Amino acid sequence: MFNYRISFESPWWLFYLVMGVVGVVALWWFSFRTLAALGPGRRIASLVLRSLVLLLLILALAELQLVRRNDRLTVIYVLDQSESIPAERREAMLDYVNAAILEHRQRDDRVCVIVFGRDASIEIPPFDDDVQIFNVESELDPNYTDVARAMRLAQASFTEDASKRIVLVSDGNENLGDAGELAQALAGDGVGIDVVPVRYEQRGEVIVERVTVPGNVREGQPFDLRVVVNNTKRPTGDGSDAVAGRLVVKQRAEGRTQTIIDDRIELPPGKQVFGVEWDLDASGFYEYEAEFIPDRPEDDMMPQNNRATTFAQIRGKGKVLLIEDEDTPGEFEQLIRALRRQTVGGEELGGQKLEVNVRSTKQLFSHFSELQQYDAVLLANVPRERFSDEQIRMLVRNTQQMGAGLVMLGGPNSFGAGGWANTELEEAMPVDFQIKSAKVIPRGALAMVMHASEMPQGNYWQKKIAEEALKALGPRDYCGVIHYGGRGTAWLWKPGLAVVGGKRQLMLGRLDRMAPGDMPDFDPGLQLALRGFATVPDAAIKHMIVISDGDPTPPSRGIVRALAKSKITVSTVAVACHGPAESKRMANLSKATGGRYYAVQNPKALPKYFQREARRVAQPLIYENKQGVRPYVKYYHQMISGIDSLPPIKGFVMTTRKDNPLVEVALVSPQPGVERNRTILAGWTYGLGRAVAFTTDAGARWASDWTGWENYDKLFGQMVVWAMRPPAEDGKFTVATDVEDGQVRLVITALDQNDEFLNFLNMSGTVVQPGADLETTAVDVEQTAPGRYVATFPTSDPGSYFATINPGAGMPPIRTGVSVPYSDEFRSRATNDALLYRLANLEPEGGEAGQLIEGPDDFSDLQPYLAVNSFRRDLPKATSSQPVWYYLVLLACCLFFFDVFVRRVQVGFGWVPACAGWAWGTVFGRREQEAPIEVIERLRSRKAEVGDQVEQLRATARFEPSADAPAELPSADGMPGPPSTSKKAERPSLTPEPKEESYTERLLRAKQRAWKKKGGKEE
Repeated sequence: MFNYRISFESPWWLFYLVMGVVGVVALWWFSFRTLAALGPGRRIASLVLRSLVLLLLILALAELQLVRRNDRLTVIYVLDQSESIPAERREAMLDYVNAAILEHRQRDDRVCVIVFGRDASIEIPPFDDDVQIFNVESELDPNYTDVARAMRLAQASFTEDASKRIVLVSDGNENLGDAGELAQALAGDGVGIDVVPVRYEQRGEVIVERVTVPGNVREGQPFDLRVVVNNTKRPTGDGSDAVAGRLVVKQRAEGRTQTIIDDRIELPPGKQVFGVEWDLDASGFYEYEAEFIPDRPEDDMMPQNNRATTFAQIRGKGKVLLIEDEDTPGEFEQLIRALRRQTVGGEELGGQKLEVNVRSTKQLFSHFSELQQYDAVLLANVPRERFSDEQIRMLVRNTQQMGAGLVMLGGPNSFGAGGWANTELEEAMPVDFQIKSAKVIPRGALAMVMHASEMPQGNYWQKKIAEEALKALGPRDYCGVIHYGGRGTAWLWKPGLAVVGGKRQLMLGRLDRMAPGDMPDFDPGLQLALRGFATVPDAAIKHMIVISDGDPTPPSRGIVRALAKSKITVSTVAVACHGPAESKRMANLSKATGGRYYAVQNPKALPKYFQREARRVAQPLIYENKQGVRPYVKYYHQMISGIDSLPPIKGFVMTTRKDNPLVEVALVSPQPGVERNRTILAGWTYGLGRAVAFTTDAGARWASDWTGWENYDKLFGQMVVWAMRPPAEDGKFTVATDVEDGQVRLVITALDQNDEFLNFLNMSGTVVQPGADLETTAVDVEQTAPGRYVATFPTSDPGSYFATINPGAGMPPIRTGVSVPYSDEFRSRATNDALLYRLANLEPEGGEAGQLIEGPDDFSDLQPYLAVNSFRRDLPKATSSQPVWYYLVLLACCLFFFDVFVRRVQVGFGWVPACAGWAWGTVFGRREQEAPIEVIERLRSRKAEVGDQVEQLRATARFEPSADAPAELPSADGMPGPPSTSKKAERPSLTPEPKEESYTERLLRAKQRAWKKKGGKEE
């Protein structure tokens, strides 16, 4: 009973209680007289009910709550599962938790277990039982330790009806988050924190801490390359603490690797610095990697920290990367020679020739760092399927964030015809790759028959490849998917072949939910497709892609002939075939209809095949004219400076100019369609770089008349130079980088040409982070001293971070980068006792400080750990509030009803004694049955007496009527009735008593009035 109390959510309404008391007094004063007709009992009852209704309404407005206090406790064990803790210690931590729960948990107490590394996960939710944990099922990133995130998850897991305690089992070596700050907030909320330190011997580790090169490396000048290696073993003095192994330093540039150092070394405890003098004879971007390989693996238990990287960039003459298709090598040879004849940089670079590196799509870049040596990248008629999503993202980030140029040259494999629609690269170009409203562009239709359920991860890959094919289609194209499901072979959406248009996202959503089964027969699917193509007669290209293992019944000859007669091409993709017969079945179908046959062993190759086949439908985007059309100048751009007229071209890829004021269209074709779809040359600024779209080719196919044109070199040279990254101003800015405690620090020194400090520059910067997504973050740059500016940003993941600093208007951006080889988790450190003691000493609001639970470091004896009871009751009792205002409103409504009932309805209580008597007799036996019998006898006697009186009155009324009364009573029909045969009696007085009249007399008078009215007679 004493565990409950009341509270008010809106206590200011209690002020109206004072007014309510005054109102009750006034109510009693004025209503006591007006309710006098009710009698004293009913009057008092009504006033009491009205007063209670008023009081209940005031309490309801104040939101009365019932607060319960209880002794229940919720204990959440938070276990560190990061790599800094040895595996055997992590297993011992589980044993401790299990023993502590069995030893100390009381009835109704809840237990929860949370595990964490970089992220946190609930292993066992709060449960009021002796739960046990034997292994960790959650998938975590153990390369980091974020104690704060785990404690935040614990805070969210607590319930309000119990006291709260966290038991942290960790070494305290956090490298993400701030557990101390969060613990302060938890203590303020009454959460207690016990800490179990996890201690271990400092392991002998060899750490390659860093590789350094000077920030001002120049071409042809030697520089010092240094490697810092640290042996963390404690010195013993007898030489046994030295670690022997090999130190290997490599240089990577343009896909080539060169070994600089490969020496045997012996590392005594402490840090050692190894240096080598090196020089670079060519400009470019160079990456250096140092690795220590121990002779005995047991001397170095963490190989993750044995490698460090850095990079250096040597700026020289302008450098361009041209990527050509592996199927058409040498197609742009004339363009390459023309670009190499270009002079760039003027006096700043000594009038140096432009350097052009050519790569085939077979030798594409794999790291973002490989693109940093180039000032522009040219995509020379290359299809989208040659590039992964990550490589496309690198190209875009290289332009948007690092300021490099991006030029796309036309051809049948470029722009929308090359499958580049709906990619990030389309966003970077000044034109859209789809024709949204051009009637001159024929439509294409694509149907896909999905049957690859026996392939490993078959459903996943079928969704993936269908999505890639759908993305390659234009908004005016048709698309349909046929699969085998619960309804048999059917279309995935209706109508079967639907216009993509605004339904693209809806179609992608349907594909994501697709679950195709094992199709037994090819014919139903091919028949559906044949009927579907018949409904789209405006489709200029009709194409099918069939993916299968070849198991279904082969298609009939009639279906195959009907497909060929309707000019429907069918390409087949054979996956997981069980033998040559099934593969041949697929090959025959494609051969008979003019399609292609693909035999795929690696499912990762499937998307590029579907992208290639989808491009067949996109071929109408190409406009060709054998007589040729002559482009005209739309805007005198810097790219066509000094060029007034151009030779004709025989074709180009149609696009749609973006509706953006930054887009500058220099050349336009006179036909076909509207002008916004006839762009030949356009450029714009995208982020920090520039992007150029040139929709015809460089002379191999459509612009063959340009190869002998005197302005050929000039046009393409100006186009590429305009897009290139602007040259840096040597001697003006220097950048130094440093990495410490998860933070990168950039120090920029700004000088003018006279070596005077440049102050008050409005600098800003962005950083491209490592990882597949290449996310970008903005960084603040502050001036800390004359000519010195500092920027810092966190390093949440290992890898290369590339920063671009914009010094201000009119100045080229400053590019730099830093490499973080591994997480701080892999730096050998002892237990962070300072943090753990701080957490345990926090005193929660209303409770006692936590406990530091210690015992043997290896958890071999759990009794010292179990001596501390984490389920002790030294925390503030938990309270749970239950709103009751709605009950008060309900009670007030009921009382108001009874108030009305008391005032409007009079209830007699004469029945109470009879009921009481009956109840008494029922309970105490037959002796009490006599009272009811006596009452009945008295009633009968009284009834007989009243009957005699009534008969006498009747006789008197009939034979001795008064002078005013009629001699006879009228009958029912209005005629005089027969005379009465009753005996004559003495006439009683009919004058009523002035004061009181009996019940019998009132009954008699009522009957007389009835007889007079109806003329009745006694039967």
